[in-house]
Amino acid sequence: MKVWIGAVCLMAGMVCADDFVSHVLPLMGTDSSHELSAGNLYPAIARPWGMNTWTPQTGENGNGWAYTYASRKIRGIKQTHQPSPWINDYGQFSVMPVTGKRAFSQKDRASFFSHKAELAAPHYYRVYLADWDTTVEVTPTERAALFRITYPKTDEPYFVVDAFEKESYVLVIPEENKIVGWSTRNSGGVAKNFRNYFVLEFDLDHPFASAEVWSGDKIREGVSELKDDHVGCVVKFKPCARGEQVSVRVASSFISLEQAERNLREIGNDSFDALCEKGRAAWNAVLGRIAVGGGTEDQRRVFYTCLYRSLLFPRMFFEVDASGKVVHYSPHDGSVKPGYYYTDTGFWDTFRALFPLLNFVYPERSAQMMAGLENCYRESGWLPEWASPGHRDCMVGNNSAAVVADAWLNDVRDGYDIGKLYEGLVHGAENAHPSISSVGRRGAPEYLKMGYVPRDIGINESAARTLEYAYDDWCIWRLAKALGRPKAEIDKFAVRSQNYRNLFSASAGLMSGRNKDGTFDSNFNPFKWGGDFTEGNSLHYTWSVFHDIQGLIGLMNGETSFTKRLDSIFQMPPLFDESYYRFVIHEIREMQIMNFGQYAHGNQPIQHMIYLYAWTNEPWKSQHWVREVMNRLYTPTPDGYCGDEDNGQTSAWYVWSALGFYPVCPGSGEYVLGTPLFPSAVVTLPGNKELRLTSVGNSDANRYIQSMRLNGSEYTRNYLRADELRKGGSIEWKMGSTPNRTRSIAASDKPYSFSSGTMSK
Repeated sequence: MKVWIGAVCLMAGMVCADDFVSHVLPLMGTDSSHELSAGNLYPAIARPWGMNTWTPQTGENGNGWAYTYASRKIRGIKQTHQPSPWINDYGQFSVMPVTGKRAFSQKDRASFFSHKAELAAPHYYRVYLADWDTTVEVTPTERAALFRITYPKTDEPYFVVDAFEKESYVLVIPEENKIVGWSTRNSGGVAKNFRNYFVLEFDLDHPFASAEVWSGDKIREGVSELKDDHVGCVVKFKPCARGEQVSVRVASSFISLEQAERNLREIGNDSFDALCEKGRAAWNAVLGRIAVGGGTEDQRRVFYTCLYRSLLFPRMFFEVDASGKVVHYSPHDGSVKPGYYYTDTGFWDTFRALFPLLNFVYPERSAQMMAGLENCYRESGWLPEWASPGHRDCMVGNNSAAVVADAWLNDVRDGYDIGKLYEGLVHGAENAHPSISSVGRRGAPEYLKMGYVPRDIGINESAARTLEYAYDDWCIWRLAKALGRPKAEIDKFAVRSQNYRNLFSASAGLMSGRNKDGTFDSNFNPFKWGGDFTEGNSLHYTWSVFHDIQGLIGLMNGETSFTKRLDSIFQMPPLFDESYYRFVIHEIREMQIMNFGQYAHGNQPIQHMIYLYAWTNEPWKSQHWVREVMNRLYTPTPDGYCGDEDNGQTSAWYVWSALGFYPVCPGSGEYVLGTPLFPSAVVTLPGNKELRLTSVGNSDANRYIQSMRLNGSEYTRNYLRADELRKGGSIEWKMGSTPNRTRSIAASDKPYSFSSGTMSK
């Protein structure tokens, strides 16, 4: 029996057609503001991991909230590289058609629009600009894009290019129907010579009737070339008949104008429709690596939207030169270097679920990213922690260790020098960057000497740093063992991995900041956000012992006490103390309003905590709460997320959880069981191996695992081994409406902990 839903055919509950794109909702998560995030996303129109992304721009130039769903006007269609409103953009420029009058400033050219006359897909965007009676369409390649502008009957059809402020350049070449230029607009993390070079070629059927350049709010008469603080150009075509279409080919490069022209060749001779279909095919190829069956259409929409968001960052920051070699502009020294480079991601967020997902399902892409990390280290002397495009001073931790270790230990090993990356990890673990506090380890001397970063030496968020450093040391320990490093070196990192113990306050039963004299915070408040912690409180960060949950259980006086503490997170009221920030930051408000007690899924530190029941005799509670989060905190709507989506991390959490397991401890080689969302799924792995997942009797009520079989054999463990899953095979769950309280409660069924001394190989 076949059932058609949209353009997707379901046969026996499985997706059997190729149009996974039809489920993706790029507007999900765009109904956000500075005060409250429902994703803090813009509709990202791009190829998978594409160097450039296009988005409609509703916010003013420089506003990190480039597109907000509640806005009523569009100012332009912007090429963007923005990973987050908090990090903002770089190298951006925008285009905009207008009619009837020469309007070029962002205020004057803005047009009312309606979401009812807007269509967004991963590979295609269309909007009707009401004030100009004009429709704009765009479909991208990795470094270029093709626009199709449908004009009304008008004697004055215009097209505006805005190269943005902070110094820019444009040159109009009428005889070639071409505009070239560059933008220097950035938010940091670039060398002094940074430029994003762009070229626009208009179809020859629409020669320029006139072309003028502008600076600020004034036209510069008789000028075809201009460099100034904020420049652009406006071209006019001959009169148009209603429905007449103008095609514009656009490309850019961080290397040169010549390279931008070369990147324009990605479009080839394709028509708009042909290029659009290639974009759809590119997305279907990567989205189709995971084919889910059954469930509701809303669940499929959320799933594939989350998967799409997981495949945007880190983005390509490399190009292909005239000889066909991969090269990149180095944001560190401003030169052109050989090899791959990826950027626009923060490891504090994405080490948790996003990179493990790439390592598992898209290892060939992850290998390029590891090669890019190696190049970053060679060029700057440091591995990145938050890159956009170079090092940015944001967040804490040294989580490049987790990213590198999880890749290598999951057999992602082609095309890069792990020895060089290991060198970078050790360097970052034992040194602080001289000027960028998020790179290396701030407080490294004290951490190495005392086993923690003291809270009273002028370093903020000291407890969060200590907990993440300890886990990162465990990752280096794991990698050092795999690489056969000297025993003394291996043992050193094993000892440091236990530094989390130095912050556990027995009196509070939680992690606490600690002074240099050894005393704990005398004014400890478990509800206080910030201070000793990062965008969270002790109730959130206490669980950040990814590598040694059994050790944490011991500190909490055993499993019963540990389980009660887990339960209490959902049972407490959403109290908070915002005094460190002096106002209620959006992450606090998002926790408060979601009706999950102290569980703050809208931010990353606690997202894994929901799986920790797997280390107790009540693993069924993970099954309950995971399904609750998927049901209540993700919706296929503009306010579809419960906080910042953060470069694929919060989306990757959903993708993993919907499959039925989650990488609580990247680097361990284990995925902890939750509960599958869909009755069936097929994950296509390298070598065309298939991992087939089936959950019999699955429904919203039947969320509890009754029994499980792996490759036909009964399976009782609360985790799955990554090396086994990479071979392909089958998993079958039988589901029920009440918990099976006797399943998977033996000590041997519990996932890895450093203190237990067992490890998946």
